[in-house]
Amino acid sequence: MSGHRFTEQELSQYQQDGFLLCRELFARDEVDKLLRFAAEDPSFRDSLYGRKDSTGLETKLALWNETSDNLYSMFSRSPRIVDRMEQALGGEVYHWHTKMMLKEPRTGGAWEWHQDYGYWYHNGCLYPLLASCLIAVSRANRANGCLQVLRGSHHLGRIDHARTGEQTGADAERVQAALERLELLYIEAEPGDALFFDGNLLHRSDQNRSDEPRWSIICCYNAARNSPYKVSRHPAYSPLAKVGPSAIRDWSMPAASATGEGR
Repeated sequence: MSGHRFTEQELSQYQQDGFLLCRELFARDEVDKLLRFAAEDPSFRDSLYGRKDSTGLETKLALWNETSDNLYSMFSRSPRIVDRMEQALGGEVYHWHTKMMLKEPRTGGAWEWHQDYGYWYHNGCLYPLLASCLIAVSRANRANGCLQVLRGSHHLGRIDHARTGEQTGADAERVQAALERLELLYIEAEPGDALFFDGNLLHRSDQNRSDEPRWSIICCYNAARNSPYKVSRHPAYSPLAKVGPSAIRDWSMPAASATGEGR
């Protein structure tokens, strides 16, 4: 996969299905660099928190609302993602948040069926003009709890959500009706593969019952014209500064960051 934009055919498929998987959007050495950095980054470990599923198993994540000059932001500011998001959302976008998701071997929890806009609606976004890009940092397959999606489910519009364990899931009756009518796909991916998906796409994941971890970084965006009408835990519009195409390979840790400063 090369270039920074969807082809007309890819954009049409994204709009029809609610998602598009771009193989090898990032090279293996780029995601390996992120994996090594996160594994050694004390500020990342300190930022991790957990969300338990209905059985008590936990997925760990760290979330950032703001971009910076760190390596995580080199992904969320990459034109390989941002330019495609501008196509998908029909204009300028800004950074909503970025998160690293960790499903550890044998202990990583499931995520219930949900739509991201099912959450973000309550953050003051009037329109569902939000989308995400999930980049596989380690291999994702059925055994370690890869993402599952319902093709075309974004056309259903926003579904009511309620608490399930420590998570918020979509209304079970409507999800069951959707499962009977729409195609379920398992998004198996290699490191560097990237899944773009609409904020109203129904998606979930199983527990990690394998001996392999499943790590991913998810970069989320809002349309500039959809800035929240109220203050919430996610930011209002501010311009997003894209980085150059070689920013990930060129990035090196600032001297101050060796002690955890400057983050």
